[in-house]
Amino acid sequence: MRGILKALAVLVVLGGAAAGSVFFGLFERSVVTRAVDQPLSPDEMKRLAARGAYIATAADCYACHTAKDGAPWAGGLPFETPFGTIYATNISPHREMGIGNWTRAEFHRAVRDGVGRGGVHLYPAMPYASYRLMTEADVDAVYAYLMTREPMAVPNRPNALGFPFNIRQSLTFWNLVNLSAKTDIAVAGRSALWNRGRYVVDALGHCGECHTPRNLMQGMEPSAYLRGAVIEGIEAPGITKPGLIAMGFDPVSLARFMKTGLSAQGSMTNQMFEVVHFSTQYMSDDDLNAMSAYLFDLDTVPDTATPPPSPAPVEVPQAVASAGRATYLNLCAGCHGSAGEGIPHVAVPMATNASLRLVNARNFLHTTLNGIPAQSFPGLERMQPMPGFADKLDDRAVADLANWMRARWGGRTPDVTPEAVAAMRHRGH
Repeated sequence: MRGILKALAVLVVLGGAAAGSVFFGLFERSVVTRAVDQPLSPDEMKRLAARGAYIATAADCYACHTAKDGAPWAGGLPFETPFGTIYATNISPHREMGIGNWTRAEFHRAVRDGVGRGGVHLYPAMPYASYRLMTEADVDAVYAYLMTREPMAVPNRPNALGFPFNIRQSLTFWNLVNLSAKTDIAVAGRSALWNRGRYVVDALGHCGECHTPRNLMQGMEPSAYLRGAVIEGIEAPGITKPGLIAMGFDPVSLARFMKTGLSAQGSMTNQMFEVVHFSTQYMSDDDLNAMSAYLFDLDTVPDTATPPPSPAPVEVPQAVASAGRATYLNLCAGCHGSAGEGIPHVAVPMATNASLRLVNARNFLHTTLNGIPAQSFPGLERMQPMPGFADKLDDRAVADLANWMRARWGGRTPDVTPEAVAAMRHRGH
């Protein structure tokens, strides 16, 4: 017995030593080279800033680091997580409240390692697990660009996280599990277009941060890469090749959708509307085509669009069909058309709408209950506001409407129940 107790004691000590080693960062793996210890010259900063403006736009830095109606680059945007609320930080070049005193090397470590000035660990709401794949040159360019912005004297908001999640040093455990030491993601034998697309999707655009489900530690689940996830009650759909085809996209229409935010599949809404508004509309056609090539696993992108076939309608019970169709004609057809064709500049079509083709009806139900505000898109395009019908339709009516529309235009077997609608109504999403 005494021998067993000694063995257990040894195991406890070793386990504690191992945990302590991780906690104090002995196993942290930096991908930042010593080359960035050398400051950039004023001429280099000036030369890099113009390119940095494009890289920062492609990486969507502004959208996350600018609060609604807040000062540009001054942070304050809240991110709701299962562990509490995290607020984006001030990355303007203000010397006290922003990053104006940060060195080139400190900026690189924050972006690629998730460790800020003074060894302070960043929360992975900042997508450094993806930015880790950025090249040294691109990080330099963003650094140079940010240092040309106007300094904003806006203090950082404290995060609202409970114990133990408020202990930043504990992120060494998260980093050990979720950060890869591999940063060269180019694949030999694939075209330059495909490899550029992978870099834009995985590094700059950090698409996986929203479109890949999370594990228990809230790290991206590699085995379900880009297969879709739920964020604040809204589904970020799968954007693998099968997922995109199921929604009705082809390589040409996807690139156009990322540029304009509008397509036969509908309009960008929720967080993706902001992505288009602040980022993808300004990206080059070459980069958008590269993204499309990578997501569709092509080495070249065809010149013309070839939409995939529409799903075949599915039979629904007569009572459901009658009730759903009546609700549609009474409340929806005025804007979306009696045949779901939509009205240009007013409302998107429903006959080809991606939300009706998704396996889960979550996004359609959310929109039906809560509506969508008026939205302005690139090229002076605009969609009128859609009212929510939470106060006009009961749970059965919403379920019948969803089942009829999804069966007719989405090819989905009717599986929406009044209970599912009630649950979403109760949650507000």
